Amino acid sequence: MSIGLCGKNIDGDGLRILVVSQYFWPENFRINDLVRSLAERGHQITVLTGIPNYPEGRYYEGYSLFSQRKQHFHGAQVLRVPLFPRLNGRGLSLFLNYISFAFFGSIVSPLLLRGGFDIIFVCQLSPVTVGLPAIVLKKLFKAPILFWVLDLWPESLSASGALNSRSFLAVMDKVVKYIYHNADKIVVSSRGFIQSIEAKGIRSEQLDYFPNWYEPEYLNSSSQSNAYLTRIELPVGFRVMFAGNIGAAQDFETILAAAEMLKKYRDIHWIILGDGRRFDWVKEQISLRALSDCFHLLGRFPSDAMSGFFSQADAMLVTLKRDPIFSLTVPGKIQSYMACGKPIIAALDGEGNRLVIESGGGVASPAEDASALAQSVVSLYNMSSKKREEMGECGKAYGEKNFNREVLMDRLEGWMSEVVDTV
Repeated sequence: MSIGLCGKNIDGDGLRILVVSQYFWPENFRINDLVRSLAERGHQITVLTGIPNYPEGRYYEGYSLFSQRKQHFHGAQVLRVPLFPRLNGRGLSLFLNYISFAFFGSIVSPLLLRGGFDIIFVCQLSPVTVGLPAIVLKKLFKAPILFWVLDLWPESLSASGALNSRSFLAVMDKVVKYIYHNADKIVVSSRGFIQSIEAKGIRSEQLDYFPNWYEPEYLNSSSQSNAYLTRIELPVGFRVMFAGNIGAAQDFETILAAAEMLKKYRDIHWIILGDGRRFDWVKEQISLRALSDCFHLLGRFPSDAMSGFFSQADAMLVTLKRDPIFSLTVPGKIQSYMACGKPIIAALDGEGNRLVIESGGGVASPAEDASALAQSVVSLYNMSSKKREEMGECGKAYGEKNFNREVLMDRLEGWMSEVVDTV
């Protein structure tokens, strides 16, 4: 393949794509599947990322500042820059985690990367500062940026309680505007984000909708995923299952309160798969509220275990705190839940609530309403298994139509080609 002076592919063998993401395999995020899909489609992928430490807050076993800095993942080259681990995920530790990736990504990556790139794809969960090294590399390689927004900043900082300083949030708002204005195209995971981004001076023609999709491993329960179940004895009864981060945004206060209300239903079990900075608090609350018979913290498992666990659930649970920013957000777990064909119990506002209702794949109640959440659980508990199965299939059919992986990847490839052609 020939590379022109500006790094552009000039013989049509696929794009050379630099993916910039603070989080990447073995951390469990959809960017892993996106990279794998693009590599399978013949593109040459390089991933610039950090040392894996999410969500536990410490480096994964086998990783350090001096080891596993260069790896390969399904044909993609993975380069890791130093960062400060999240530790407890609060205050100064979280700030250092965010800023260290931005700093080292900007300083070290020009020394690691060689050759040219057609386009830089930025996966922006938290923090938005992941865009800063991408801007440095844009100037270095003369490559355009396609920026995927999965979390609105600075709004999400105050909503999650991570940072509340007005002066700092004002500075971050300027940083966000600077990053957005240096992107050649911005795609968003929720239509609800569009108005906020346009308010920062981004033209509507620069924006498009790119939601989360069905990940292949959630579609069917494999022998490998079922193998994890042999290690865990799931309680017998009606299983309400939550999978994902256990943090402030997920509003476990409401989940625990609903569980307390339903203690008289001895065969309703709340099964929690995941980890996060509120794990210990939730564990403590289970004891204080005498919920140990019905509330089960199983810990974190790899993504390839999820379909096996999901197959054993009667309903899947998604929750978010009440906040304007969260009402614009569609948690990625909704698509994963739809893929497994299980009914969804949602306790959140806005876009996520609307999506569950519109799909016919579950029941939805407002955020932070424990009584309404409890009623939703009881309504599915009293529903026939056939009716629950039909509800789950409605959600699965809706997801197949709207969140088809290959259709969305086709769309992404089209945007990438358009951006490259216009630069």
